[in-house]
Amino acid sequence: MERATYIIVLALYLAALAWIGIITGRRTKNTADYAIGGRSVGPWVTALSFVAAYFSSVLIIGGGGFGYKFGMATLWIGAVNVLVGCFICWIVLGKRVRLFSERLGVMTISGLFKERYDSPESRVFSAAIIFLFLIIYNVSVLKGMANAMEVLMDMPYWAGVALSGLIIVFYVAIGGYLAVVWTSFLQAWVMIFGLVLLTVFSLGAVGGLSSLHLRLAEIDPGLLSTPGTWGWAGLISFCLVVSLGTWGMPQLVIRFYSIKDTRMLRVGTVVVTIGACVALLPYLNGAIARVLYPSLESPDLAIPTLTRGVLSPIWGAVFLAGVIAAGMSTFAGVLIIISSSLVKDILEKGLSVSLEPARELRITRWISAGVGLVSLLIALRPPALILVLTAFSWAVIASTNLWPLLFGIYWKRASRGGAFASMVAGASTALLWTALENPFGVHGFIAGTAVGLGVIVLVSLMTKRPSDEIVRRAWGSGE
Repeated sequence: MERATYIIVLALYLAALAWIGIITGRRTKNTADYAIGGRSVGPWVTALSFVAAYFSSVLIIGGGGFGYKFGMATLWIGAVNVLVGCFICWIVLGKRVRLFSERLGVMTISGLFKERYDSPESRVFSAAIIFLFLIIYNVSVLKGMANAMEVLMDMPYWAGVALSGLIIVFYVAIGGYLAVVWTSFLQAWVMIFGLVLLTVFSLGAVGGLSSLHLRLAEIDPGLLSTPGTWGWAGLISFCLVVSLGTWGMPQLVIRFYSIKDTRMLRVGTVVVTIGACVALLPYLNGAIARVLYPSLESPDLAIPTLTRGVLSPIWGAVFLAGVIAAGMSTFAGVLIIISSSLVKDILEKGLSVSLEPARELRITRWISAGVGLVSLLIALRPPALILVLTAFSWAVIASTNLWPLLFGIYWKRASRGGAFASMVAGASTALLWTALENPFGVHGFIAGTAVGLGVIVLVSLMTKRPSDEIVRRAWGSGE
């Protein structure tokens, strides 16, 4: 009966996503619609799709694992996600990214680098990094969804990968960006409701916050203090990776390209900040699981085990849908970014292939489907190398894109040489630092972005400044 309940709820949910893909597919007429929704998306949909794409199944399952292992100090991660990853990100990047992308006539983050810096090499390098490391990230997202189905539904791992992966490929290939943001809008509500539901029942099972604190202290007093058993280096590094790192993640930045009007960003900033508060809940629930189930084989089993223990089958199915929702929205957003970058930045611009609009849209759809299927096949039997690379895929992508994007929209002196040198230096440092197993306990993202920051400033000051024409085009007449 329990398994049947999970199957029915999940089937209805997946059917709703497929239906949204079919409906939005009818509104997708060209690649501008497919890549950025024709710049016609409202603030609520933009904000909540940002939340859903940000907090994937990896964060829900993995965040619970961190809470289980390190205790209440991990709530700081969620708090910094809300403040830096959402509120400040929207204030600093939102308006300028929206204006610059429209003035420069671009639909991808790599395209913005080319037009802002007159730098074809920056476009190709950024697109290549995005393509490689977002596929790696997609594998981890699929794995997170499949593991949740495996524990909660007794479903074979391969079936979980295939089911979730094929549904995403279907609605992304048909509906494009509009399908992604509208399904993500629905998925955000499901994810938020599921996390709140689990938290309420879990707190009841443990006897409330006071009881939780007392029982954690009995296990280890370090589970209640900051930085506790984790240490400052680990806590601060991880906070920055999953908060400041989002500023350079294309599947999140693209949300600013698509919003209908810059005036809507005010509403969107409020909505995204409130919605992102659910980021604290996986860590709290992980700490609760440490009290209720102190002998789990792996911390990553904390959230699935807690769900099965404190929720009825119907509510457990709803929470599973929330985990699947978080993963699907992230996976779908990544597919759009990869396919758009491959077609726009590498095929058309990099290789100078001329495509008619209808053929361009058709090829973009096929590439979305192809990339999704490749990710699915890798996720069926992920090699150890992929699992290792997943840990720093965000670090490499953010170290490549963060400073060229931020300086590109705020500093007129940022040059072509500075942007490209920063990309290469940041990505190389993040890769090397991680290969050395994070010396001093500092994450590769911190090392990569620190080097990238110094390089973009120094090289820009030492090389030729951008032409007046580029500055006028990017900044417009009013700035």
